[in-house]
Formats: sequence, structure tokens, C-alpha cells
Amino acid sequence: MINPEYLPLIFAALTALAVLVYAILDGYDLGVGILLPMDNLNHRNKMIASIGPFWDANETWLVLAVGLVLIAFPTAHNIILKALYLPATIMLIGLILRGVAFDFRAKAAEGSRLLWDRLFKLGSIIASTSQGYMLGMYVMGFDDSWMAYGFAILSALGVTMAYVMIGAAWLIMKTEGELQANAIQWAKWAGRICFVGIIAVCTVNPFINEYVFERWFNPPWMYLYLMIPFLSFSLVFLHDRVVARLPLENDRGSWLPFLITIVVFICCFSGLALSFYPYIVLGQVTIWEAASAPESLMFILWGAIVVIPCIAAYTFFSYRVFWGKVTDLHYY
Repeated sequence: MINPEYLPLIFAALTALAVLVYAILDGYDLGVGILLPMDNLNHRNKMIASIGPFWDANETWLVLAVGLVLIAFPTAHNIILKALYLPATIMLIGLILRGVAFDFRAKAAEGSRLLWDRLFKLGSIIASTSQGYMLGMYVMGFDDSWMAYGFAILSALGVTMAYVMIGAAWLIMKTEGELQANAIQWAKWAGRICFVGIIAVCTVNPFINEYVFERWFNPPWMYLYLMIPFLSFSLVFLHDRVVARLPLENDRGSWLPFLITIVVFICCFSGLALSFYPYIVLGQVTIWEAASAPESLMFILWGAIVVIPCIAAYTFFSYRVFWGKVTDLHYY
């Protein structure tokens, strides 16, 4: 029997896992959408084909994360939704626009496909920047100040470029020839911008957030916290060096940029989670204060034990089936 005191922590971990997996999986297909070249239909078709079997299933993890917060941490859900209602609505508009454009491009006449591709790109940009803005406001504890809004805008740009970075890495792994060469160049500049962005966030956040400053710069935990940005910087630098050497003979190592970027995402997310713990909304409510009754959490846990492995299994199976280099896109 699980100790009821551990249930909020279990659900916080499950929610964090869902958010992280969503950021990685939907992050790369949002990045691919942002990178769509409007002057090359063949490249756009291949880029769309590379994410076609996965992109809508990737969003399942976002639904899971929101559902877990709503059911397991209703107090936090109310605070977050009240503060982020408008940007969340804008994000949903972007995601809906992507979905509509993705399906309509398959049925549109040749002359109209460019319009739907532009809308797919626009929806990807809207969704990415909205998510980054919401993350920035969340990190700032939904403070109503110019510093909070400025940090949220910085976060919006940073998250968008992180998605571009992982999207370019995905294309390096999934494509060949001229498109892969273009993806290598995209990955280079996106990685370098992300390097600057990580430095900016790590510099700004502790000095505008007293709680984070105390966490990061008080021993003995400071040594662990400071290792996370150091590791992130090292990995982004390694990413740049690896990408600079591509492509190699027989396409060796084309998967490395994607793997490195995933680890960068994990490091950044871990740093954020460790900086906030035990708060679920910084400075307002902790995991235990926001949690539902133990009886409710125990009941929900049985559902999570069934649902989450099913989602994970389906995700693994779909990637296993559609693994390998992308081929030309055909509509029948």
C-alpha cells in the first residue's frame, strides 16, 4: 500500500514526465513546421511526411499533462488557468490551425497547397511562442510587472528556438541529400541561438527571482544546481561540433544531434523542476497544498497505471513502425 503522503509527489512526477515528453515529441514537429521552406514544395512534402505519422499523437502528452494537473492538483490548475487563459487560448488556436492545415493540404488543389503550408507554419509559430510565453509567466509566478512580461517574451523566443533546434535535428536524422544539408545549417544557427538563450535565462532568472537565487547559490545544493547549466552549455557546444562534421559517410551519426538535443531538454527541465520544488506554483502553493484528497489520488492512480503505459506503448510502437529515412510524400 502506498503511503498517502507520497501520492502528491508521485502525481507531480507523472505530470512532469508528461510535460517533458510533450516538449520533446511535439517540440520537434513544431520545429519542423516553423522551418517549412515556402519556396520548395518537394522539401515541404518531405518535411511533412517526416512528422506525418507522429504529430497528432505527440499532442496526447499535452492532454495527459493538463488532465493530471486538473484532477490531481485542482488548486494549482485554477491558479494557472486564471493567469494564462488568454495565451492558452492563443496556443489552442495555433494547434487547431496546424491540424486543419495539415489535413486540408492533403485535399487541396496544387495551387492552394502553399496557402495551407503557410497556415501550418503560422500555427506552429503561434503554438511555440505561446508555450514559451506561458512558461516564462509560470517561472515568474504570474507576477504582474514589466520584468515578468519581459522574461516571458524572452522565454517565448527561447522555447521557439529550442523547438527549431530539435526540429532541425529530427530532419538531419530523417532526411537525406539537399534537405538534410539545409537541416544541418538550420541546426547550426538554432543551436547557437539556444546557447545564448540558455545563458540569458540562467543569468536573468536567479536575479529576478529571489527563491531561485537562494536555491542556486546556497551550499551544498548549489553545486548540483550549477552543474545543470554547465552540462547544458557543454551539450549545446557538443551539438555544434557534431553538426559541423555532418554529413558523414553512410550517414553515420545523423542521429546524434537529436539525441544530444533531447538531453539538453532534460537538463533544462530538470533545472526548472529542482528550482521550484516543492512549489507547483512558485511562491503560492506547494505540491501537497494543491493536491486532491488522498482517496481521490489513490483512485486516480489506478487509472494512471493503466493509461500512461498504454500511451507510452503506442508511442513506442508508432516510432518503431515508421522508423528510418523519410520517403516522398504521396496522397492517394
